[in-house]
Amino acid sequence: MDSIKIIGGSPLKGKIEIGGAKNAALPLMAAALLTDEQFSLSNVPTLSDITTMANLLVSLGVEFIVDGSVRNGGYNGSGTGRSLILKADNITDTTAHYDIVRKMRASVIVLGPLLARFGKARVSLPGGCAIGTRPIDLHIMAMEKMGAKIKLRDGYIEAGVKGRLKGAEITFPIISVGATENALLAATLAEGKTVIKNAALEPEVSDLAMCLKEMGADIKGIGTKKLVINGVEKLNGVNHKVLPDRIEAGTFAIAAAITGGELELLGANAETMEATIEALRKTGAKIEETEKGIKVVAGEKIRPINIDTSPYPGYATDMQAQLSALLCLAEGTSTIKENIFENRFMHVPELTRMGAKIKLSGNKMKINGIEKLHGATVMATDLRASVSLVLAALAAEGETIINRVYHIDRGYERIEEKLAACGAKIVRLRDKN
Repeated sequence: MDSIKIIGGSPLKGKIEIGGAKNAALPLMAAALLTDEQFSLSNVPTLSDITTMANLLVSLGVEFIVDGSVRNGGYNGSGTGRSLILKADNITDTTAHYDIVRKMRASVIVLGPLLARFGKARVSLPGGCAIGTRPIDLHIMAMEKMGAKIKLRDGYIEAGVKGRLKGAEITFPIISVGATENALLAATLAEGKTVIKNAALEPEVSDLAMCLKEMGADIKGIGTKKLVINGVEKLNGVNHKVLPDRIEAGTFAIAAAITGGELELLGANAETMEATIEALRKTGAKIEETEKGIKVVAGEKIRPINIDTSPYPGYATDMQAQLSALLCLAEGTSTIKENIFENRFMHVPELTRMGAKIKLSGNKMKINGIEKLHGATVMATDLRASVSLVLAALAAEGETIINRVYHIDRGYERIEEKLAACGAKIVRLRDKN
């Protein structure tokens, strides 16, 4: 497995281009299953999760054209990945097999589109990062509300419906981005009206809804907790641009703050990052919008803050690990309360190996700021935990080796190249096996 070596202490200065949002691109790719017409996406990041979703869709019979090159026999992530054309006019299978789904929990997003268009789906129970149970019961509940008959058998969700799915009222007891997206995708081709209550407000959900509207879906309430979808019989093709990745942008914003640097994040959308920007300003960073994105300038010192994670528009759980790395160097004591996932502090033991002073109590983290972190050999455990170690290493004294960085490749495109271009002493050590 590849690893990353970082010699810390270099302030980052320069410009970094922010790619398309992984968490938007994945459900958008699944939306291609809803039409037999050409479905085009631009600003798609080149990430291992995108490759996994592409290979899943290819296994169902979807043809891919990646940057002008046909890939109907499999997709290996090569090419820039910026432009995808998907054609789902010849679906040959409605089973999402375990060997692909186990690699990424988001694969369950194909359940709704397959049921809506083909009346059947067999989807392996998903895998992915070990940051909590993240049950799929809300996805199943939504499909059952729309008339699907579902059985769990041999590790698979087996779902079917006679005729079309039926519009229904779906009330989620807790906010779930994935379940909201799956219900939204399914409802577009359902017969009658579907009302989704307590819908997730994340920008990625709105991006999906806007794409579906461009395809001819009848959706009202976009950006609110109540989505109303009047099903249509057919959806058309579309040309859609994936919105910028607010989590990537937030991560690089913290990179500027933790290294005492200055970065302009090209393409970043401040409107979708308000909670992150507010938190960083409280720590002392200076952030302003520019014509091309946002500019982040580190403060003279890092101030401690207290923060809770919560669904959008609150502070994102996907930015919790990165913030904790920054607060390790704050002048004082900070607290973070994790309210979304029960096992999202796996980066803490690795940060303590670098000298961090952190105490855990249930879902709360108490961070006593120190003057310096020190380089060490550490191990990545999940996507966001991995990148928090990169951030800590950029600011640490000495050399850090981060192992199992395939986690980082799930959500950050060419991270070592982007950071090196801004002055970081960082290299990827390729596995020779």
